[in-house]
Amino acid sequence: MALIRLDKLIADSGRASRREAKDLVKAGRVRVDNIIAYSAEMKVDADSVVVYIDGESLDYRKNRYIMMNKPNGVLSATEDSQQKTVIDLLPENLRKQEFFPVGRLDKDTTGLLLLTNDGVFSHSIISPKRHIAKVYRAAVTGVLDASDIAAFEEGIVLSDGTKCMSAHLEIDRPSVGLATVYEGKYHQVKRMFASRGKHVTALHRLSIGGLSLDPNLKSGEFKELDEDEIKKIFE
Repeated sequence: MALIRLDKLIADSGRASRREAKDLVKAGRVRVDNIIAYSAEMKVDADSVVVYIDGESLDYRKNRYIMMNKPNGVLSATEDSQQKTVIDLLPENLRKQEFFPVGRLDKDTTGLLLLTNDGVFSHSIISPKRHIAKVYRAAVTGVLDASDIAAFEEGIVLSDGTKCMSAHLEIDRPSVGLATVYEGKYHQVKRMFASRGKHVTALHRLSIGGLSLDPNLKSGEFKELDEDEIKKIFE
Protein backbone atom coordinates (compact mmCIF):
# COMPACT_ATOMS: atom_id res chain seq x y z
CA MET A 1 0.00 0.00 0.00
CA ALA A 2 1.20 3.54 -0.70
CA LEU A 3 2.23 5.60 2.28
CA ILE A 4 -0.35 7.97 3.74
CA ARG A 5 -0.02 11.00 5.98
CA LEU A 6 -0.79 10.27 9.60
CA ASP A 7 -3.37 13.06 9.93
CA LYS A 8 -5.21 11.78 6.85
CA LEU A 9 -5.23 8.22 8.17
CA ILE A 10 -6.73 9.43 11.43
CA ALA A 11 -9.33 11.47 9.56
CA ASP A 12 -10.19 8.55 7.26
CA SER A 13 -10.79 6.36 10.32
CA GLY A 14 -13.51 8.77 11.45
CA ARG A 15 -11.82 9.32 14.81
CA ALA A 16 -11.08 13.02 14.24
CA SER A 17 -10.79 15.67 11.55
CA ARG A 18 -7.38 16.42 10.08
CA ARG A 19 -7.19 19.61 12.14
CA GLU A 20 -8.07 17.69 15.29
CA ALA A 21 -5.52 15.01 14.34
CA LYS A 22 -2.76 17.61 14.27
CA ASP A 23 -3.73 18.74 17.78
CA LEU A 24 -3.78 15.12 19.01
CA VAL A 25 -0.29 14.50 17.66
CA LYS A 26 0.99 17.77 19.10
CA ALA A 27 -0.36 16.76 22.50
CA GLY A 28 1.54 13.46 22.35
CA ARG A 29 -1.65 11.39 22.34
CA VAL A 30 -0.90 9.48 19.12
CA ARG A 31 1.39 6.46 18.83
CA VAL A 32 2.46 4.58 15.72
CA ASP A 33 3.07 1.06 16.92
CA ASN A 34 4.87 1.74 20.20
CA ILE A 35 6.41 5.07 19.27
CA ILE A 36 4.86 8.47 20.01
CA ALA A 37 4.16 10.21 16.71
CA TYR A 38 6.48 13.15 16.10
CA SER A 39 4.50 14.85 13.32
CA ALA A 40 1.00 14.78 11.84
CA GLU A 41 2.67 14.91 8.43
CA MET A 42 4.71 11.73 8.89
CA LYS A 43 3.99 9.01 6.30
CA VAL A 44 2.86 5.60 7.48
CA ASP A 45 1.87 2.34 5.83
CA ALA A 46 -1.58 1.57 7.20
CA ASP A 47 -1.23 -2.11 6.26
CA SER A 48 1.84 -2.66 8.43
CA VAL A 49 1.46 -0.38 11.47
CA VAL A 50 -1.10 0.12 14.22
CA VAL A 51 -2.02 3.66 15.15
CA TYR A 52 -3.26 4.39 18.66
CA ILE A 53 -4.99 7.44 20.10
CA ASP A 54 -4.99 7.53 23.90
CA GLY A 55 -4.10 3.84 23.83
CA GLU A 56 -7.04 2.84 21.62
CA SER A 57 -6.22 1.39 18.21
CA LEU A 58 -7.81 2.90 15.11
CA ASP A 59 -9.98 0.90 12.76
CA TYR A 60 -8.59 2.20 9.48
CA ARG A 61 -10.02 1.09 6.17
CA LYS A 62 -9.71 3.41 3.21
CA ASN A 63 -12.80 2.07 1.49
CA ARG A 64 -15.85 0.93 3.43
CA TYR A 65 -19.18 -0.53 2.41
CA ILE A 66 -22.46 -0.46 4.30
CA MET A 67 -25.76 -2.25 3.85
CA MET A 68 -28.71 -0.28 5.22
CA ASN A 69 -32.37 -1.19 5.56
CA LYS A 70 -33.61 2.20 4.44
CA PRO A 71 -36.73 3.39 6.28
CA ASN A 72 -39.67 5.21 4.78
CA GLY A 73 -39.51 9.02 4.79
CA VAL A 74 -35.72 9.35 4.61
CA LEU A 75 -33.88 10.82 1.64
CA SER A 76 -31.19 8.90 -0.25
CA ALA A 77 -28.82 11.87 -0.16
CA THR A 78 -25.73 13.03 1.68
CA GLU A 79 -27.32 16.15 3.13
CA ASP A 80 -30.49 18.21 3.11
CA SER A 81 -31.33 21.37 5.01
CA GLN A 82 -34.95 20.37 5.59
CA GLN A 83 -35.23 16.60 5.70
CA LYS A 84 -33.42 13.64 7.27
CA THR A 85 -31.06 11.73 5.00
CA VAL A 86 -29.63 8.21 5.18
CA ILE A 87 -26.27 9.70 6.22
CA ASP A 88 -27.98 11.20 9.28
CA LEU A 89 -28.73 7.64 10.41
CA LEU A 90 -25.01 6.84 10.73
CA PRO A 91 -23.01 7.48 13.92
CA GLU A 92 -20.70 10.48 13.95
CA ASN A 93 -17.50 8.51 13.34
CA LEU A 94 -18.92 7.13 10.08
CA ARG A 95 -20.45 10.44 8.99
CA LYS A 96 -16.93 11.87 9.00
CA GLN A 97 -15.85 9.35 6.36
CA GLU A 98 -17.83 10.93 3.53
CA PHE A 99 -20.19 8.06 2.82
CA PHE A 100 -22.74 8.48 0.06
CA PRO A 101 -25.58 6.28 -1.24
CA VAL A 102 -24.94 4.02 -4.21
CA GLY A 103 -27.74 5.15 -6.48
CA ARG A 104 -30.88 6.08 -4.62
CA LEU A 105 -34.22 4.89 -3.39
CA ASP A 106 -37.22 7.22 -3.42
CA LYS A 107 -38.12 8.84 -0.12
CA ASP A 108 -41.07 6.49 0.33
CA THR A 109 -39.20 3.37 -0.87
CA THR A 110 -37.65 1.09 1.74
CA GLY A 111 -35.16 -1.74 1.84
CA LEU A 112 -31.65 -2.47 0.67
CA LEU A 113 -29.48 0.59 0.13
CA LEU A 114 -25.71 0.50 -0.20
CA LEU A 115 -23.52 3.28 1.21
CA THR A 116 -19.83 3.67 0.51
CA ASN A 117 -16.94 6.12 0.26
CA ASP A 118 -15.58 4.27 -2.78
CA GLY A 119 -16.51 6.05 -6.01
CA VAL A 120 -15.17 3.29 -8.28
CA PHE A 121 -17.30 0.70 -6.49
CA SER A 122 -20.38 2.90 -6.74
CA HIS A 123 -19.90 3.44 -10.47
CA SER A 124 -19.45 -0.28 -11.08
CA ILE A 125 -22.94 -0.89 -9.65
CA ILE A 126 -24.92 1.98 -11.12
CA SER A 127 -23.25 1.99 -14.54
CA PRO A 128 -25.94 1.27 -17.17
CA LYS A 129 -23.47 -1.06 -18.91
CA ARG A 130 -23.40 -3.51 -15.99
CA HIS A 131 -27.12 -4.41 -15.88
CA ILE A 132 -26.93 -5.60 -12.28
CA ALA A 133 -30.25 -7.10 -11.23
CA LYS A 134 -32.27 -5.36 -8.52
CA VAL A 135 -35.31 -7.05 -7.01
CA TYR A 136 -38.22 -5.09 -5.52
CA ARG A 137 -41.37 -6.18 -3.71
CA ALA A 138 -44.19 -3.94 -4.89
CA ALA A 139 -47.69 -3.66 -3.45
CA VAL A 140 -50.04 -2.23 -6.06
CA THR A 141 -53.64 -1.30 -6.63
CA GLY A 142 -55.56 -3.75 -8.77
CA VAL A 143 -54.79 -7.40 -9.45
CA LEU A 144 -51.67 -8.64 -11.18
CA ASP A 145 -52.03 -11.29 -13.86
CA ALA A 146 -50.24 -13.13 -16.65
CA SER A 147 -50.55 -10.18 -19.02
CA ASP A 148 -48.47 -8.05 -16.62
CA ILE A 149 -45.79 -10.75 -16.52
CA ALA A 150 -45.69 -10.86 -20.30
CA ALA A 151 -45.49 -7.06 -20.57
CA PHE A 152 -42.52 -6.94 -18.19
CA GLU A 153 -40.72 -9.64 -20.17
CA GLU A 154 -41.36 -7.87 -23.47
CA GLY A 155 -40.12 -4.53 -22.13
CA ILE A 156 -42.45 -1.96 -20.62
CA VAL A 157 -42.96 1.26 -22.57
CA LEU A 158 -43.22 4.18 -20.15
CA SER A 159 -45.63 7.10 -20.51
CA ASP A 160 -42.96 9.27 -22.19
CA GLY A 161 -42.30 6.60 -24.80
CA THR A 162 -39.13 5.22 -23.22
CA LYS A 163 -38.86 1.45 -23.56
CA CYS A 164 -37.39 -0.43 -20.63
CA MET A 165 -35.21 -3.50 -20.87
CA SER A 166 -36.86 -6.85 -20.47
CA ALA A 167 -37.67 -7.38 -16.78
CA HIS A 168 -39.08 -10.20 -14.69
CA LEU A 169 -42.30 -10.10 -12.69
CA GLU A 170 -43.35 -12.80 -10.25
CA ILE A 171 -46.78 -12.62 -8.64
CA ASP A 172 -46.48 -13.21 -4.92
CA ARG A 173 -50.07 -12.34 -4.03
CA PRO A 174 -52.87 -10.88 -6.20
CA SER A 175 -51.72 -7.29 -5.53
CA VAL A 176 -48.07 -7.94 -4.62
CA GLY A 177 -45.35 -8.63 -7.18
CA LEU A 178 -41.61 -9.22 -7.17
CA ALA A 179 -40.08 -7.12 -9.94
CA THR A 180 -36.53 -7.70 -11.18
CA VAL A 181 -35.04 -4.87 -13.24
CA TYR A 182 -31.61 -4.49 -14.82
CA GLU A 183 -31.38 -0.72 -15.21
CA GLY A 184 -32.07 2.36 -13.11
CA LYS A 185 -34.31 4.83 -14.85
CA TYR A 186 -35.98 7.58 -12.79
CA HIS A 187 -38.82 6.11 -10.68
CA GLN A 188 -38.60 3.14 -12.99
CA VAL A 189 -40.43 0.42 -11.08
CA LYS A 190 -43.30 2.72 -10.15
CA ARG A 191 -43.60 3.94 -13.74
CA MET A 192 -43.52 0.38 -15.08
CA PHE A 193 -46.47 -0.63 -12.94
CA ALA A 194 -48.24 2.65 -13.76
CA SER A 195 -48.02 1.77 -17.44
CA ARG A 196 -50.08 -1.30 -16.58
CA GLY A 197 -52.71 0.82 -14.83
CA LYS A 198 -51.51 -0.11 -11.35
CA HIS A 199 -50.38 2.40 -8.72
CA VAL A 200 -47.56 1.31 -6.40
CA THR A 201 -48.62 1.77 -2.79
CA ALA A 202 -45.44 0.34 -1.21
CA LEU A 203 -42.02 -0.49 -2.65
CA HIS A 204 -39.23 -2.39 -0.90
CA ARG A 205 -35.87 -3.38 -2.42
CA LEU A 206 -34.86 -6.93 -1.56
CA SER A 207 -31.56 -7.44 -3.36
CA ILE A 208 -28.82 -6.04 -5.58
CA GLY A 209 -27.07 -8.63 -7.72
CA GLY A 210 -26.51 -11.69 -5.54
CA LEU A 211 -26.65 -9.68 -2.29
CA SER A 212 -29.91 -9.81 -0.36
CA LEU A 213 -31.00 -7.54 2.45
CA ASP A 214 -30.02 -9.05 5.80
CA PRO A 215 -33.32 -10.12 7.43
CA ASN A 216 -31.86 -9.27 10.84
CA LEU A 217 -31.59 -5.57 9.98
CA LYS A 218 -34.56 -3.63 11.26
CA SER A 219 -35.76 -0.51 9.48
CA GLY A 220 -33.06 2.16 9.77
CA GLU A 221 -30.37 -0.28 10.88
CA PHE A 222 -27.15 -0.97 8.97
CA LYS A 223 -24.06 -3.14 8.97
CA GLU A 224 -20.67 -3.10 7.27
CA LEU A 225 -20.14 -5.58 4.47
CA ASP A 226 -17.26 -8.03 4.31
CA GLU A 227 -15.41 -9.04 1.15
CA ASP A 228 -17.56 -12.11 0.52
CA GLU A 229 -20.75 -10.06 0.72
CA ILE A 230 -19.35 -7.46 -1.67
CA LYS A 231 -18.45 -10.18 -4.17
CA LYS A 232 -22.05 -11.45 -4.09
CA ILE A 233 -23.24 -8.18 -5.62
CA PHE A 234 -21.44 -9.01 -8.86
CA GLU A 235 -22.43 -12.66 -9.06
